[in-house]
Amino acid sequence: RMRIERERQAKRDRTRRQLLAGGAVVAVLAVAGGVGVAVASMGEDDRPLVVPANATGENGTTVVYGDKKAKNTVDVYEDMRCPFCAQFEQANGETLTKLADDKSLSLKVEYNFGTFIDSNAGGEGSTNALTALGAALNESTDAFVAYHQVLFENHPEETDDKYGDDAYLVELAQKVPALKGNKDFEKAVKDGTYEAWAAKVSEKFNENDISGTPTVEVNGEKIEVLGSTGPVGPEEFTKQVKDRLKG
Repeated sequence: RMRIERERQAKRDRTRRQLLAGGAVVAVLAVAGGVGVAVASMGEDDRPLVVPANATGENGTTVVYGDKKAKNTVDVYEDMRCPFCAQFEQANGETLTKLADDKSLSLKVEYNFGTFIDSNAGGEGSTNALTALGAALNESTDAFVAYHQVLFENHPEETDDKYGDDAYLVELAQKVPALKGNKDFEKAVKDGTYEAWAAKVSEKFNENDISGTPTVEVNGEKIEVLGSTGPVGPEEFTKQVKDRLKG
């Protein structure tokens, strides 16, 4: 038991260093339509960077679902502990991937992740879940998308750092065929193989002018995904996306 606790403490210490390297969060506010973010950049990370297979862009911080050459881009900005992101994904996550699957729309989805809730609420769940997503992305983009969906379908309360528990992340991964019983995935999660990558992804998130999560932009234009009573429905979401597509 003491060994397990030492391992958890070592992982928390590594996470703290990664957050400081990737950009420290100085304020997080609950706002209408999501979780508000304020960040301050802090230094560079000198730890070895392991980039998942199937990641693209500088430092592998771009996660794309769909045809990478598609004319249209839907950018999704999330924190894995964000409850409003869970609401959005539960309502429209599958709809979004289906839109990307429709070749006639020439649309790709780019996922962008912050880890600001860890700094505000305490814990490491945002970073740890993102690290696990890196392990899924290393298997395949489809495994990443499926696991991303599973995590949001089984979302804990924002103040419950359940995603800080590697065993829980591995348990949820059993719902994804490509990850079920996958020892390479499990080892990567438990070893924190993609922690440095997660920090780089979070750093890239901080460089964008994003005031809250979830934020969804179609070709750079923000659309409304949350109303006063919750997330917009799939029909309204689809209309907003299609209205902003290039022909």
